[in-house]
Amino acid sequence: MAMLYLKMKKRILVTGGAGFIGSNTCENLVSEGHDVICLDNFITGRRSNIEELLKSPSFHLIEGDIRIIEDCRKAVANIDIVLHLAALGSVPRSIADPITTNDININGFLNMIVATRDAGIKRFVYAASSSTYGDSESLPKVEDVIGKPLSPYAITKYVGELYADVFTKTYGMECIGLRYFNVFGRRQDPAGAYAAVIPKFVDTLMNHESPIINGDGTFSRDFTYIDNVIQINKLAMFTSNQDALNQVYNVAYGESSDLNELFYEIRKNLVSFDSKIASIEPSYGPFRKGDIPHSLASIAKAINYLNYSPTHNLKEGLKETVSWYYSNFEK
Repeated sequence: MAMLYLKMKKRILVTGGAGFIGSNTCENLVSEGHDVICLDNFITGRRSNIEELLKSPSFHLIEGDIRIIEDCRKAVANIDIVLHLAALGSVPRSIADPITTNDININGFLNMIVATRDAGIKRFVYAASSSTYGDSESLPKVEDVIGKPLSPYAITKYVGELYADVFTKTYGMECIGLRYFNVFGRRQDPAGAYAAVIPKFVDTLMNHESPIINGDGTFSRDFTYIDNVIQINKLAMFTSNQDALNQVYNVAYGESSDLNELFYEIRKNLVSFDSKIASIEPSYGPFRKGDIPHSLASIAKAINYLNYSPTHNLKEGLKETVSWYYSNFEK
């Protein structure tokens, strides 16, 4: 069933709005005429991501922490819709520090949804995760078939889904969860020990070094370009389809590629800027704890309920992504 957009201007809170997905979504919402409030504590978000947005009278930054309920209550004042993206990502980081991951992703989530409820805001859209599928081996991944979590991070994201379901049924809220699958694109941070694979590969190759692939390179993922994610974020925020509410949706392209394919596609795109990269081959390291071998999403539910129509496959997204990195990072 196709959704209908609510066309009028909205006042939208985006938690984690200075992060990779958050800043791109904020930019798009502001460009469409909405007032956007960003709540971020800059643990993983970057001020440079919102530097241009801060010049707009339609964008407002609240520097605060979702672990502090008073910050959450301040942020939801006079808000129409909440898009809750703030979280501490990364499976390896959660394995190294499960307490902080739990504190931000579960306690912070609960603070935000309680503050949203208490402010009388109905629509609460939140970032879930494909890690929720855990040890389920079924492919493609469909929303109602999950396994046991394989990391503390996966546990925390699933708890968010459970809380959202209870808050919908108990308090009449309109909650929608979005299980993101390996999102990539402009502004994704290539630095740090927990950087995602695509910006890490790009950055390493731009420095004429050999990227390390965890395992033998045959693990596969449903890599999802940022513009597809922005699209479904908005569809979930603005849908008037009542059947779409209190649901969780896969956010992906619906195709999988293994890490070896990914490396060579990135290298091919970079060679058009720097021919020296053509001879660089990957190195291989140990498999990473908590990683599942393969991930491929069914996006049928999002298509049916939210009218989701992804615009970029992996190759199209990588072409734009590599161009952005080459233009914005010093070689």
